[in-house]
Amino acid sequence: MTRQAGNTAAHRLHGPLGKLRNGLFGTLSNSAITLLTLAGLTWLLPPFFRWALLDATWSGTSADCAAREGACWAFIAAKLRFILFAFYPPDLQWRPALVILILMALLVTSALPRFWRRELLLVWPVAALVCWMLLTGGPGGSPVPSNQWGGLPVTLFVWAICFAAATPIAILLALARRSGLGGLRTLSIVYIEVMRGTPMVAILYVAMLILPMALPEAQFDKMIRAMIMITLFWAAYIAEVVRAGLQAIPSGQQEAATALGIGYWRTMHLVVLPQALRIVIPGMVNLAIGFLLATSLLAVIGVFDLLNAARAAATDPGWLGFYNEAYLLVALIYFAICFGASRYSLWLERLLRNRPTQGE
Repeated sequence: MTRQAGNTAAHRLHGPLGKLRNGLFGTLSNSAITLLTLAGLTWLLPPFFRWALLDATWSGTSADCAAREGACWAFIAAKLRFILFAFYPPDLQWRPALVILILMALLVTSALPRFWRRELLLVWPVAALVCWMLLTGGPGGSPVPSNQWGGLPVTLFVWAICFAAATPIAILLALARRSGLGGLRTLSIVYIEVMRGTPMVAILYVAMLILPMALPEAQFDKMIRAMIMITLFWAAYIAEVVRAGLQAIPSGQQEAATALGIGYWRTMHLVVLPQALRIVIPGMVNLAIGFLLATSLLAVIGVFDLLNAARAAATDPGWLGFYNEAYLLVALIYFAICFGASRYSLWLERLLRNRPTQGE
Protein backbone atom coordinates (compact mmCIF):
# COMPACT_ATOMS: atom_id res chain seq x y z
CA MET A 1 0.00 0.00 0.00
CA THR A 2 2.80 2.43 0.96
CA ARG A 3 4.80 1.57 -2.15
CA GLN A 4 1.75 2.11 -4.38
CA ALA A 5 1.07 5.50 -2.77
CA GLY A 6 4.72 6.46 -3.32
CA ASN A 7 4.53 5.45 -6.97
CA THR A 8 1.35 7.50 -7.37
CA ALA A 9 3.01 10.54 -5.80
CA ALA A 10 6.04 10.15 -8.06
CA HIS A 11 3.76 9.83 -11.10
CA ARG A 12 1.99 13.01 -10.16
CA LEU A 13 5.32 14.76 -9.68
CA HIS A 14 6.47 13.79 -13.15
CA GLY A 15 3.10 14.13 -14.88
CA PRO A 16 1.69 17.27 -16.52
CA LEU A 17 1.07 18.96 -13.16
CA GLY A 18 4.54 18.01 -12.01
CA LYS A 19 6.11 19.50 -15.14
CA LEU A 20 4.08 22.67 -14.64
CA ARG A 21 5.15 22.90 -11.01
CA ASN A 22 8.80 22.31 -11.88
CA GLY A 23 8.65 24.90 -14.62
CA LEU A 24 7.07 27.56 -12.41
CA PHE A 25 8.71 26.83 -9.06
CA GLY A 26 11.42 24.26 -9.80
CA THR A 27 14.30 26.63 -9.02
CA LEU A 28 14.73 29.84 -7.07
CA SER A 29 14.98 31.93 -10.25
CA ASN A 30 11.88 30.30 -11.74
CA SER A 31 9.95 30.98 -8.54
CA ALA A 32 11.05 34.64 -8.53
CA ILE A 33 10.05 35.10 -12.19
CA THR A 34 6.69 33.41 -11.56
CA LEU A 35 5.93 35.62 -8.55
CA LEU A 36 6.96 38.79 -10.42
CA THR A 37 4.78 37.79 -13.36
CA LEU A 38 1.80 37.14 -11.11
CA ALA A 39 2.33 40.49 -9.41
CA GLY A 40 2.46 42.26 -12.77
CA LEU A 41 -0.70 40.53 -13.98
CA THR A 42 -2.47 41.40 -10.72
CA TRP A 43 -1.55 45.03 -11.29
CA LEU A 44 -2.43 45.15 -15.02
CA LEU A 45 -5.40 42.86 -15.55
CA PRO A 46 -8.06 44.42 -13.28
CA PRO A 47 -7.81 47.91 -14.87
CA PHE A 48 -7.71 46.33 -18.32
CA PHE A 49 -10.85 44.26 -17.73
CA ARG A 50 -12.59 47.28 -16.25
CA TRP A 51 -11.70 49.29 -19.37
CA ALA A 52 -12.47 46.50 -21.85
CA LEU A 53 -15.65 45.09 -20.27
CA LEU A 54 -17.21 46.88 -17.35
CA ASP A 55 -16.91 50.49 -18.56
CA ALA A 56 -17.04 49.68 -22.28
CA THR A 57 -19.55 51.04 -24.77
CA TRP A 58 -20.91 48.21 -26.91
CA SER A 59 -23.30 50.15 -29.15
CA GLY A 60 -24.12 53.72 -30.02
CA THR A 61 -22.23 56.66 -31.50
CA SER A 62 -18.89 58.29 -30.84
CA ALA A 63 -20.65 60.71 -28.50
CA ASP A 64 -21.83 57.78 -26.40
CA CYS A 65 -18.26 56.50 -26.25
CA ALA A 66 -16.93 59.92 -25.26
CA ALA A 67 -19.35 60.00 -22.33
CA ARG A 68 -17.74 56.89 -20.81
CA GLU A 69 -14.17 56.03 -19.87
CA GLY A 70 -14.06 52.47 -21.13
CA ALA A 71 -13.40 50.91 -24.52
CA CYS A 72 -15.55 51.88 -27.48
CA TRP A 73 -16.48 48.58 -29.10
CA ALA A 74 -19.21 50.45 -30.97
CA PHE A 75 -16.33 51.82 -33.08
CA ILE A 76 -15.30 48.26 -34.03
CA ALA A 77 -18.88 47.39 -34.96
CA ALA A 78 -19.15 50.49 -37.14
CA LYS A 79 -15.73 50.23 -38.82
CA LEU A 80 -15.20 46.45 -38.97
CA ARG A 81 -15.82 46.18 -42.70
CA PHE A 82 -13.40 49.02 -43.38
CA ILE A 83 -10.72 47.44 -41.18
CA LEU A 84 -11.13 44.11 -42.97
CA PHE A 85 -11.51 45.38 -46.56
CA ALA A 86 -10.31 49.03 -46.51
CA PHE A 87 -11.46 51.01 -49.56
CA TYR A 88 -12.79 48.06 -51.53
CA PRO A 89 -16.30 48.93 -52.84
CA PRO A 90 -18.85 47.84 -50.22
CA ASP A 91 -21.18 46.19 -52.74
CA LEU A 92 -18.29 44.06 -54.04
CA GLN A 93 -16.74 43.06 -50.72
CA TRP A 94 -17.89 39.49 -51.21
CA ARG A 95 -14.89 39.13 -53.52
CA PRO A 96 -12.17 39.81 -50.91
CA ALA A 97 -14.20 37.79 -48.40
CA LEU A 98 -14.07 34.86 -50.84
CA VAL A 99 -10.33 35.43 -51.26
CA ILE A 100 -9.89 35.08 -47.50
CA LEU A 101 -11.79 31.78 -47.53
CA ILE A 102 -9.80 30.43 -50.49
CA LEU A 103 -6.45 31.32 -48.93
CA MET A 104 -7.37 29.93 -45.52
CA ALA A 105 -8.62 26.70 -47.08
CA LEU A 106 -5.44 26.45 -49.15
CA LEU A 107 -3.20 27.06 -46.14
CA VAL A 108 -5.02 24.47 -44.02
CA THR A 109 -4.95 21.90 -46.84
CA SER A 110 -1.25 22.49 -47.48
CA ALA A 111 -0.49 22.11 -43.77
CA LEU A 112 -1.83 18.54 -43.62
CA PRO A 113 0.71 15.87 -44.69
CA ARG A 114 -2.03 13.69 -46.19
CA PHE A 115 -2.42 16.27 -48.98
CA TRP A 116 1.30 16.55 -49.74
CA ARG A 117 1.19 15.45 -53.37
CA ARG A 118 2.57 16.88 -56.58
CA GLU A 119 -0.89 18.03 -57.55
CA LEU A 120 -0.83 20.47 -54.64
CA LEU A 121 2.03 22.33 -56.33
CA LEU A 122 -0.30 23.07 -59.23
CA VAL A 123 -3.10 24.24 -56.94
CA TRP A 124 -1.09 27.18 -55.60
CA PRO A 125 -0.62 29.07 -58.89
CA VAL A 126 -4.23 28.36 -59.84
CA ALA A 127 -5.43 29.67 -56.48
CA ALA A 128 -3.21 32.75 -56.82
CA LEU A 129 -4.69 33.46 -60.26
CA VAL A 130 -8.25 32.98 -59.00
CA CYS A 131 -7.64 35.31 -56.05
CA TRP A 132 -6.08 37.91 -58.33
CA MET A 133 -9.04 37.77 -60.70
CA LEU A 134 -11.46 38.09 -57.80
CA LEU A 135 -9.69 41.16 -56.44
CA THR A 136 -9.28 42.86 -59.81
CA GLY A 137 -12.73 41.92 -61.07
CA GLY A 138 -11.58 39.55 -63.78
CA PRO A 139 -13.10 39.33 -67.26
CA GLY A 140 -16.66 40.58 -67.27
CA GLY A 141 -16.64 41.81 -63.67
CA SER A 142 -16.54 45.32 -62.30
CA PRO A 143 -12.84 46.31 -62.27
CA VAL A 144 -11.34 47.39 -58.96
CA PRO A 145 -7.85 48.97 -59.10
CA SER A 146 -5.23 47.86 -56.60
CA ASN A 147 -5.33 51.32 -55.01
CA GLN A 148 -8.65 50.31 -53.48
CA TRP A 149 -7.45 46.97 -52.14
CA GLY A 150 -6.61 46.61 -48.49
CA GLY A 151 -7.25 44.99 -45.16
CA LEU A 152 -7.00 41.31 -44.31
CA PRO A 153 -7.30 39.94 -47.91
CA VAL A 154 -4.21 41.87 -49.03
CA THR A 155 -2.24 40.81 -45.95
CA LEU A 156 -3.04 37.14 -46.46
CA PHE A 157 -2.67 37.27 -50.25
CA VAL A 158 0.77 38.90 -50.22
CA TRP A 159 1.98 36.75 -47.33
CA ALA A 160 0.79 33.36 -48.59
CA ILE A 161 1.56 33.76 -52.28
CA CYS A 162 4.94 35.45 -51.85
CA PHE A 163 6.10 32.94 -49.23
CA ALA A 164 4.96 30.02 -51.39
CA ALA A 165 6.72 31.44 -54.45
CA ALA A 166 9.88 32.29 -52.50
CA THR A 167 10.37 28.79 -51.06
CA PRO A 168 11.35 26.92 -54.28
CA ILE A 169 13.58 29.86 -55.29
CA ALA A 170 15.21 29.68 -51.85
CA ILE A 171 15.86 25.94 -52.20
CA LEU A 172 17.63 26.52 -55.50
CA LEU A 173 19.65 29.37 -53.98
CA ALA A 174 20.66 27.18 -51.03
CA LEU A 175 21.76 24.38 -53.36
CA ALA A 176 23.65 26.86 -55.53
CA ARG A 177 25.47 28.27 -52.49
CA ARG A 178 26.69 24.77 -51.63
CA SER A 179 27.49 23.92 -55.23
CA GLY A 180 30.94 22.96 -56.39
CA LEU A 181 30.67 25.38 -59.33
CA GLY A 182 32.57 28.48 -58.21
CA GLY A 183 30.74 30.97 -60.43
CA LEU A 184 27.30 29.73 -59.48
CA ARG A 185 28.22 29.68 -55.79
CA THR A 186 29.58 33.24 -55.96
CA LEU A 187 26.46 34.56 -57.68
CA SER A 188 24.19 32.96 -55.10
CA ILE A 189 26.29 34.32 -52.21
CA VAL A 190 26.25 37.84 -53.65
CA TYR A 191 22.51 37.72 -54.26
CA ILE A 192 21.69 36.40 -50.78
CA GLU A 193 23.96 38.81 -48.94
CA VAL A 194 22.82 41.85 -50.93
CA MET A 195 19.15 41.03 -50.37
CA ARG A 196 19.66 40.28 -46.68
CA GLY A 197 21.59 43.50 -46.24
CA THR A 198 18.87 45.65 -47.85
CA PRO A 199 15.86 46.88 -45.85
CA MET A 200 12.48 45.71 -47.09
CA VAL A 201 11.38 49.34 -47.35
CA ALA A 202 14.12 49.92 -49.92
CA ILE A 203 12.99 46.83 -51.82
CA LEU A 204 9.46 48.23 -52.00
CA TYR A 205 10.76 51.58 -53.22
CA VAL A 206 12.67 49.73 -55.94
CA ALA A 207 9.41 48.08 -56.96
CA MET A 208 7.65 51.45 -57.09
CA LEU A 209 10.34 53.71 -58.60
CA ILE A 210 13.24 51.80 -60.13
CA LEU A 211 11.41 49.02 -61.98
CA PRO A 212 9.11 51.39 -63.95
CA MET A 213 12.15 53.40 -65.06
CA ALA A 214 14.23 50.30 -65.84
CA LEU A 215 11.41 48.61 -67.76
CA PRO A 216 9.27 51.43 -69.20
CA GLU A 217 7.81 49.16 -71.86
CA ALA A 218 6.50 46.71 -69.24
CA GLN A 219 4.04 48.63 -67.10
CA PHE A 220 2.97 46.19 -64.39
CA ASP A 221 0.47 46.95 -61.68
CA LYS A 222 2.19 48.21 -58.54
CA MET A 223 0.89 45.22 -56.57
CA ILE A 224 2.51 42.80 -59.03
CA ARG A 225 5.80 44.72 -58.85
CA ALA A 226 5.70 44.72 -55.06
CA MET A 227 4.94 41.00 -54.85
CA ILE A 228 7.76 40.13 -57.27
CA MET A 229 10.30 42.10 -55.25
CA ILE A 230 8.98 40.77 -51.93
CA THR A 231 9.26 37.21 -53.24
CA LEU A 232 12.88 37.75 -54.31
CA PHE A 233 13.63 39.45 -50.99
CA TRP A 234 12.12 36.71 -48.82
CA ALA A 235 13.81 34.00 -50.90
CA ALA A 236 17.20 35.17 -49.66
CA TYR A 237 16.18 34.73 -46.02
CA ILE A 238 14.56 31.35 -46.58
CA ALA A 239 17.64 30.19 -48.51
CA GLU A 240 19.84 30.63 -45.44
CA VAL A 241 17.45 28.60 -43.31
CA VAL A 242 17.36 25.83 -45.92
CA ARG A 243 21.16 25.91 -46.20
CA ALA A 244 21.43 25.34 -42.45
CA GLY A 245 19.28 22.24 -42.85
CA LEU A 246 21.41 20.99 -45.74
CA GLN A 247 24.57 21.39 -43.68
CA ALA A 248 23.05 19.31 -40.89
CA ILE A 249 22.73 16.26 -43.16
CA PRO A 250 25.83 14.00 -43.02
CA SER A 251 27.75 14.06 -46.28
CA GLY A 252 27.95 10.27 -46.19
CA GLN A 253 24.31 9.99 -47.24
CA GLN A 254 24.87 11.87 -50.48
CA GLU A 255 28.10 9.93 -51.08
CA ALA A 256 26.26 6.63 -50.58
CA ALA A 257 23.55 7.67 -53.03
CA THR A 258 26.20 8.66 -55.57
CA ALA A 259 27.92 5.31 -55.10
CA LEU A 260 24.62 3.60 -55.91
CA GLY A 261 24.44 5.48 -59.19
CA ILE A 262 21.72 7.94 -58.16
CA GLY A 263 22.02 11.31 -59.84
CA TYR A 264 22.48 14.62 -58.05
CA TRP A 265 18.95 15.95 -58.43
CA ARG A 266 17.34 12.65 -57.54
CA THR A 267 19.56 12.41 -54.47
CA MET A 268 18.52 15.88 -53.39
CA HIS A 269 14.87 15.10 -54.01
CA LEU A 270 14.70 11.70 -52.33
CA VAL A 271 17.45 11.73 -49.71
CA VAL A 272 18.77 15.12 -48.67
CA LEU A 273 15.98 17.67 -48.98
CA PRO A 274 13.26 15.71 -47.10
CA GLN A 275 15.53 15.47 -44.06
CA ALA A 276 16.85 19.01 -44.36
CA LEU A 277 13.39 20.56 -44.63
CA ARG A 278 12.23 18.54 -41.64
CA ILE A 279 15.08 19.99 -39.56
CA VAL A 280 14.32 23.60 -40.48
CA ILE A 281 10.58 23.52 -39.75
CA PRO A 282 10.93 25.79 -36.66
CA GLY A 283 13.06 28.26 -38.59
CA MET A 284 10.63 28.32 -41.50
CA VAL A 285 7.69 28.96 -39.17
CA ASN A 286 9.59 31.78 -37.46
CA LEU A 287 10.31 33.35 -40.83
CA ALA A 288 6.69 32.97 -41.90
CA ILE A 289 5.50 34.74 -38.76
CA GLY A 290 8.03 37.52 -39.26
CA PHE A 291 7.03 37.90 -42.91
CA LEU A 292 3.37 38.14 -41.94
CA LEU A 293 4.13 41.04 -39.63
CA ALA A 294 6.36 42.65 -42.27
CA THR A 295 3.41 43.03 -44.65
CA SER A 296 2.55 46.21 -42.73
CA LEU A 297 5.41 47.86 -44.66
CA LEU A 298 3.18 47.84 -47.74
CA ALA A 299 1.95 51.20 -46.45
CA VAL A 300 5.06 52.85 -47.95
CA ILE A 301 3.70 52.13 -51.45
CA GLY A 302 0.16 53.17 -50.62
CA VAL A 303 -1.32 49.72 -49.95
CA PHE A 304 -3.53 49.54 -46.86
CA ASP A 305 -2.88 46.19 -45.26
CA LEU A 306 -4.76 45.10 -42.13
CA LEU A 307 -2.74 47.24 -39.71
CA ASN A 308 -2.85 50.39 -41.83
CA ALA A 309 -6.56 49.96 -42.55
CA ALA A 310 -7.17 49.87 -38.79
CA ARG A 311 -5.07 53.00 -38.34
CA ALA A 312 -6.99 54.75 -41.11
CA ALA A 313 -10.31 53.73 -39.56
CA ALA A 314 -9.39 55.59 -36.37
CA THR A 315 -8.81 58.81 -38.36
CA ASP A 316 -12.43 58.98 -39.50
CA PRO A 317 -13.77 62.35 -38.26
CA GLY A 318 -16.91 60.59 -37.04
CA TRP A 319 -14.87 58.13 -34.96
CA LEU A 320 -11.69 60.05 -34.32
CA GLY A 321 -9.05 58.73 -31.96
CA PHE A 322 -10.11 55.15 -31.14
CA TYR A 323 -6.68 53.72 -31.92
CA ASN A 324 -6.53 51.40 -28.90
CA GLU A 325 -9.61 49.47 -29.98
CA ALA A 326 -8.43 49.28 -33.59
CA TYR A 327 -4.95 48.07 -32.70
CA LEU A 328 -6.33 45.57 -30.18
CA LEU A 329 -8.53 43.98 -32.85
CA VAL A 330 -5.60 43.75 -35.27
CA ALA A 331 -3.38 42.33 -32.52
CA LEU A 332 -5.94 39.59 -31.84
CA ILE A 333 -6.08 38.66 -35.53
CA TYR A 334 -2.29 38.57 -35.82
CA PHE A 335 -2.01 36.60 -32.59
CA ALA A 336 -4.56 34.02 -33.75
CA ILE A 337 -2.65 33.43 -37.00
CA CYS A 338 0.83 33.42 -35.44
CA PHE A 339 -0.15 31.28 -32.45
CA GLY A 340 -1.85 28.80 -34.76
CA ALA A 341 1.29 28.66 -36.90
CA SER A 342 3.53 28.03 -33.88
CA ARG A 343 1.28 25.24 -32.55
CA TYR A 344 1.15 23.72 -36.02
CA SER A 345 4.95 23.74 -36.13
CA LEU A 346 5.14 21.77 -32.88
CA TRP A 347 2.51 19.31 -34.08
CA LEU A 348 4.28 18.77 -37.41
CA GLU A 349 7.63 18.24 -35.71
CA ARG A 350 6.16 15.54 -33.50
CA LEU A 351 4.45 13.90 -36.45
CA LEU A 352 7.51 13.85 -38.69
CA ARG A 353 9.76 12.73 -35.86
CA ASN A 354 7.90 9.41 -35.85
CA ARG A 355 7.71 9.13 -39.63
CA PRO A 356 10.84 7.97 -41.49
CA THR A 357 11.89 9.91 -44.55
CA GLN A 358 12.85 8.36 -47.83
CA GLY A 359 16.53 8.67 -46.97
CA GLU A 360 16.27 6.84 -43.65
